[in-house]
Amino acid sequence: MKTVPAISVVVPCYNAHRYLAETLASVRAQTLSDIEIVLVDDGSNDPATLAFLADLPPDIVFVRKPNGGLSSARNAGFAASSGNYVLPLDADDQIAPDMLARCAALLDADPAADFVYTQIDVFGDERGVVRKTWNRFEQLATNQLPYCMLMRRSAWAKVGGYDEAMREGYEDWEFNLRLSKAGLVGVALAAPLFRYRRLATGMLRSVSQQRHARLWRQMRRKHPDLYRFAGLWSLWRQWCRKPSTHPLALVWLLLAAALVLPDRLFSRLFLALHRVGHSARNPNAVVD
Repeated sequence: MKTVPAISVVVPCYNAHRYLAETLASVRAQTLSDIEIVLVDDGSNDPATLAFLADLPPDIVFVRKPNGGLSSARNAGFAASSGNYVLPLDADDQIAPDMLARCAALLDADPAADFVYTQIDVFGDERGVVRKTWNRFEQLATNQLPYCMLMRRSAWAKVGGYDEAMREGYEDWEFNLRLSKAGLVGVALAAPLFRYRRLATGMLRSVSQQRHARLWRQMRRKHPDLYRFAGLWSLWRQWCRKPSTHPLALVWLLLAAALVLPDRLFSRLFLALHRVGHSARNPNAVVD
């Protein structure tokens, strides 16, 4: 009889062999040993990636599917996994050796907690630490949860998984909005245990942030109850005195600017604010 692992780590892969060995090595280096690795090939066609995947160790749960985007690959990996706790990890990122043990300990100790996130150790084209604070009101305008967080399988199931229609980015932000909307509880771990590789050619910078205005409008239309004035006011009253990463007045500013500025100008404004804020919180980063 197969034993159920404590944690499943879901790694989506699409033509991404360059850093995949390092990513998998960071999972294997965990101080917690009761871990299942689920690797999802999202229709790769790059010969080097296919060669790498053909030589995977037998203990990795391997899922191959037609290309459907990151959300589709994550959902497939979650569905194929066995652990009660699940962590999504992209094929070029890493986790510190004690991340899973420390996050799992927090979930074990607090039955009311649905997910645990850590601070972010940025490496690659930029270096430094990015600190996140989850505030449900702030979450409406800027994503303050890293995609890589340990969650109960029930949390993923309760919100219906990742939106597979979002193939241009911000699928993590939209997923996190639904976690918030469902009233699920997140716990912060102050140490920078998630190692996020920042590349100038990465999806977030090269595509998603350039289309920020349209993608954010898409999310607002999907969740009109959150963005109507009554919903905004209610959340602001609940969260205005709680910690946040940015001044909460910024949320009102961005909401107002989105209504009056053309998409191109608004996306530029958001990028400028993002870079200034990132630089202020992360003095060691090299900001483009």
